[in-house]
Amino acid sequence: MDTVDIPALAQTVSKFGQTAAAYFAQPWTFYQIVIVALCYATGWLIARKVEPWLEDRARTIKGKPGLLRVIIAVMRRSHWVMFLILLSAVRLVTLELTWPSRTYLMALALALGWAWLAISVSSRIIHNRTISRLIALAVFSYVALGILELRPEATALLEQTAIQLGDLRISALFVLRTVIITAGFFWIANLLGNFLDSRISAIEDLSPSFKVLAGKVVKISVMIIAGMMALSSTGIDLTALTVFSGAVGVGLGFGLQKVVSNFISGVIILMDRSIKPGDTIALGDTFGWIRELRARFVSVITRDGREYLIPNEDFITQKVVNWSFSDKLVRLDVDFGVSYDSDPHEVSKLAISAAGTIDRVLTAPSPVCWMTEFGSSSLDFKLRFWIADPQAGLTNVRGKVLLAMWDIFKENGVNIPFPHREIIMRTPVEVVSRDAPEAD
Repeated sequence: MDTVDIPALAQTVSKFGQTAAAYFAQPWTFYQIVIVALCYATGWLIARKVEPWLEDRARTIKGKPGLLRVIIAVMRRSHWVMFLILLSAVRLVTLELTWPSRTYLMALALALGWAWLAISVSSRIIHNRTISRLIALAVFSYVALGILELRPEATALLEQTAIQLGDLRISALFVLRTVIITAGFFWIANLLGNFLDSRISAIEDLSPSFKVLAGKVVKISVMIIAGMMALSSTGIDLTALTVFSGAVGVGLGFGLQKVVSNFISGVIILMDRSIKPGDTIALGDTFGWIRELRARFVSVITRDGREYLIPNEDFITQKVVNWSFSDKLVRLDVDFGVSYDSDPHEVSKLAISAAGTIDRVLTAPSPVCWMTEFGSSSLDFKLRFWIADPQAGLTNVRGKVLLAMWDIFKENGVNIPFPHREIIMRTPVEVVSRDAPEAD
């Protein structure tokens, strides 16, 4: 680590300390501190009474979540607003009564207070609270150093604190600037990628799978461009990353095989359009419809509300039943039997009529019913019908058809027999052996 100019730094700190000690030794400095403290306490007391009423009024705003978020952020800092308004009024009165130099500390508190209020409220556009607070603190530190006229000294101190790695010199200022610039570029790239993705999704002429593929390509491209621009802006030579990129390639090849395999599988799925959002699929024991396609997995929601995150590779290597690949028409079968004293021709007509009373059963293709065999206890039939919304469930529509058949059979005297079993009991015969001795 490079040596810091200790004498120069000590001289700067000593000079600043002497100036501050001389200023705080004056009576008006003490008066200003008391005024600032009293204004803050008064603002806090007023805010405790006003803030609940203002927040209740703000909650009545409907349909504008972005505006409501900003208003609530201001309401939560109403004590700062009251404090700054009171301090501004007191400073104006003090300027009329005495010298401007006797309001320097109040002016400084006002500048820092308004800066913190504006930065903390504007940073609320970031939903992650931790990141929002870190950004607000970083921006306020930069602004506060400018207000206090300490920015050149802080910059020089960060620049002198450095580590020498061969020909590369890494200073604290370089690291801080790199982190801030890179985070800013990636944040802007994320916003731009989401905006372009939403615009692509709004194009009705594109297929759902192509929308997802185009959106992912645009997002990844924007992120790569943002990373290159961030590295270039910080002064890093991109050719120096050749060795690093080679190491990353080896790591991807050995340590991240599954991740890369799922990513490539996701691209293949989007390109061949074998599945798309909204399709009803069955994979193994999982039956449901696809909610979203991601770079690593496919989100599948089942009828019981469970959401399965299935790796993309499974859709390439395993057998997938896509109920709505070419169309959403699905044929369902219902097996049933009636007693032998029933007319099979009439039974077929009644079963078709019962299926036609269910809303989800299509009339084209129309239901059909065939007698399949003479069973041991009944005449066996198979009713076939079509539906166009398999994502709404299969068991429920079968159940409705069976109930409709039960009602119409009961009205027309068609019986559904119980299984018949015949058990023949034979009287046991006593067998006497010829060689056995006769009983006494």
